Amino acid sequence: NLQSEDQIKHYAAMIGRKVGRQITIMEPLMDANLTTGDRVNATISPISLNGHTITLRKFASKPWTITDFIKSGSISPAAASMIWLAIQYELSTLIAGGTASGKTSMLNVVSNFFPPNQRIISIEDTHEIQLPKFLHWVPMITRLPNPEGKGGVSMLDLLVNSLRMRPDRIIVGEIRRKREAAVLFEAIHTGHSVYATLHANSASETITRLTSPPIDIPKTMIPALSLIIVQYRNRRSGLRRTFQIAEILPDGNASVLMQLDINKDKLIKQNRSTALFNSIEMYTGMSRKVIQKDIDFKERVLNWMVKQGVDSVDTVGRVMAEYYTNQGNLKQIVLANRPFSSLS
Repeated sequence: NLQSEDQIKHYAAMIGRKVGRQITIMEPLMDANLTTGDRVNATISPISLNGHTITLRKFASKPWTITDFIKSGSISPAAASMIWLAIQYELSTLIAGGTASGKTSMLNVVSNFFPPNQRIISIEDTHEIQLPKFLHWVPMITRLPNPEGKGGVSMLDLLVNSLRMRPDRIIVGEIRRKREAAVLFEAIHTGHSVYATLHANSASETITRLTSPPIDIPKTMIPALSLIIVQYRNRRSGLRRTFQIAEILPDGNASVLMQLDINKDKLIKQNRSTALFNSIEMYTGMSRKVIQKDIDFKERVLNWMVKQGVDSVDTVGRVMAEYYTNQGNLKQIVLANRPFSSLS
């Protein structure tokens, strides 16, 4: 415990020096990323009236996986298999939700479904996304300007640069500004699959936020997105759940496919998919019957992963790699309920 105001100020200054930042009477606010990946914020009086403060935001060393989400009841295997289908066929997805609803955790979870042979660029303010080590993954984070106001690298800078890196998939930590959203939608229109988060509490509110100031994207561009996943935190119990899964229709509106029944704590089917299935039918030639059969197998794989305790980023990634490169072998293992070790 820090016993005095002087100690708090000393430690804030010491942390700042280690990461190239400073906190003084002239600059009484400090926000920085630590080398551990955690984030620190410090304030000193007279800005903070009751004295100096240091706030550390620590991030989990073991990131959430789809198996963790299913085991905790955050999402059902049926809903997860539909998301997996969309991710497999490179359909751009937006993850919405309120503060501390699990948006970034869900972003990490959907990233579990990426095929192993694609180049992935992730862009974040703070490094939170964790993908399997064997993926061709280029993580990038923003940089705050130095005390002279120079050397800053913004989310927009990284997003524009990522389009020159020949990515197959682009992950964006959060959309906040009009220009970022415009570049992101331009990336989708030029053939890139994009995954990002946004503050909104429902699928319809997500579209309203995107098409209203300050983001103000034309509604005609919204159908470039395929899926919206809405995360939710129950303010009474504190539980985090997937609240809605919605597809984007050709007119730019959202059709909710599944929605959480809060009293039953269960995702309930709402509408039959049209746009999502039509896109996959168009680009793959698969019939709706074949697509449904694939969803059913995906659900079976997910249930097998839960039963086998496949819950780390790398082991989940190993199963995904087997699915994409040797599906026949994985099918034999899953149908026979053999252990995860059978993959190696």
